[in-house]
Amino acid sequence: MVKKMKKMAIIDNSLWPEIYNPVEHWTNYIKLPFEAFRAVDGYLPDLSQGYTHLIITGSEASIVDHDPWIASEVELVREAVDRGLVVLGSCYGHQLLALALAGRGCVRRAARPEIGWIEVELLKDDSLLGAVKKLWVFSSHYDEVCNLDPDRFEILAKSQFCEIQAFKLKGKNVWGIQAHPEIDPQSARRLLLGIKDKGFSGLEMIVQALKAEPRDSGWISVISQNFMSLPY
Repeated sequence: MVKKMKKMAIIDNSLWPEIYNPVEHWTNYIKLPFEAFRAVDGYLPDLSQGYTHLIITGSEASIVDHDPWIASEVELVREAVDRGLVVLGSCYGHQLLALALAGRGCVRRAARPEIGWIEVELLKDDSLLGAVKKLWVFSSHYDEVCNLDPDRFEILAKSQFCEIQAFKLKGKNVWGIQAHPEIDPQSARRLLLGIKDKGFSGLEMIVQALKAEPRDSGWISVISQNFMSLPY
């Protein structure tokens, strides 16, 4: 059998790339041939074109607003899962995966946003996320995943204020991660300043995050290496 060449599609859900540039963030670490598509402008990949890996990025948008531009993305995500692609959603992408695969009842406004450097506990050894441990990673989210069916999904990580920090769709190479392991301290500061300037809620938390010393455990190194090695 001829081994299929790996090729990655990135669905870029960012609204303001000048403050949040997820394509740059992810491709700093994941070294696969890739093409990027700005979902907010109506561009999505044609999955018949040989893609093996898919990243669904975060966004400054809210998943609970159900913006019109995400309807076609939801359908594409379902197609990617059906085709057997290796899929990773981060933050908004994590929530969009839950919306696509489990429905609207599985995403909601978080009782408490997580903004800044947070501690995440990995609950199980996992082929993408790595071994059980506690680690520090950047986070910026106002919404969250909830109510996942344990017969279909494994909960892989949690934090103090978010019970589903990561999940895997059972039987598939499909993961969602609430945090932003791909964001380094410099990029985190740019994003925090950007959402502060744009008047996002939770100003006190944003200011606290800007004052806090960054705490990055380098989780992205594990995730990126494992993601690239996963077979299609």
